[in-house]
Amino acid sequence: MTLGGVLWYSFRILAWSQSAYATVLLYYITAIQEYSRSKRQLRSNCPPTTRANPPHRHVIAIVYYHQGIMTLAYIPSPSISQFTIGPVTIHFYALCILAGIICAVWITTNRWRHAGGTFDQILDITLCAVPAGIIGARVYHIITTPERFFGPNGDWVEMFRIWNGGLGIWGGVVFGALAAWAWCRHKHYPMALLADCVAPGLLVAQAIGRLGNWFNQELYGAPTTLPWGLKLNTAGTAIGSMEQCYDGSTCPTGTLFHPTFLYEMIWNLIGAALLVWIGHKAYRTLKCGSLFALYVMWYTAGRTWIECLRIDFAHEFLGVRINVWVSMVVFVLGTIAFVILQRRGKDSSLLAERLRTQTELEASAIDA
Repeated sequence: MTLGGVLWYSFRILAWSQSAYATVLLYYITAIQEYSRSKRQLRSNCPPTTRANPPHRHVIAIVYYHQGIMTLAYIPSPSISQFTIGPVTIHFYALCILAGIICAVWITTNRWRHAGGTFDQILDITLCAVPAGIIGARVYHIITTPERFFGPNGDWVEMFRIWNGGLGIWGGVVFGALAAWAWCRHKHYPMALLADCVAPGLLVAQAIGRLGNWFNQELYGAPTTLPWGLKLNTAGTAIGSMEQCYDGSTCPTGTLFHPTFLYEMIWNLIGAALLVWIGHKAYRTLKCGSLFALYVMWYTAGRTWIECLRIDFAHEFLGVRINVWVSMVVFVLGTIAFVILQRRGKDSSLLAERLRTQTELEASAIDA
């Protein structure tokens, strides 16, 4: 191709791209104009008592047309939360938790192997920690919301229906950590090293597990006018399909809600990447166990502001949700633990050498 041909095609591509940019800009301006017009119309049609409420109570999706194509600016909710295979019912909530556990085990195994351990060691720890974590998460939820199970309209059998949602992360971490600590103590594995290996995978597991809330249409936030608001389904098998507003009020049709599950997913995935990066860059500086303390600090910092957006029923103390208080307290404890570990903790290289020695002893015992 000649130089003139190259210049000609370059000019054509440039012109096409400029036209595309102009079209996208026109779409954007049209969407903003339609959004503003819809908000004004919605406010003018509201009765005086409703108009006095904050604007975020009345939400409408951004809708605009171009050449017969309609675009809706919101996050849709799934119409189902389960499916059946013969007599067996499979819940997406459970599949999300299972997927999170598998990813966490995979990430932890890779990090544990790098430190001198084996997959079999992680598998043994998982078989102890995961069941204990699920039980602990359920116990925490039962303790913090007893009226759902023991109140006037409660059903104690509901305690065993985990697929309907209701797992508290704090109970899961505590019970799971205790089970893992007991097994590590029995097998002489360094628990602080395990905690650092688990930390990024735990955040990834929590992020994937939050998708279960999306399928169940539960634990969403307050009404919002943001274009990424969550739109609920009023039809389907999702357990929250008929709950337009958790706070008891009736929201207008088309109301969007803060997708708190998405906020926590993004927050946790960013945190997991940061933990891996910090662990790599500050390997010689961080003491063993400090990375897990950073996980605690990161997660609780995010959980504090995300929890404040939620409108589902929760017990409060001094006008603040209990889980917010718990997050703030755990954040402080994580900060104290980080400082103590940095001053008195052991080097990761030292505990990694201990793990390699224990792994060699186990291999020798198997060969013998």
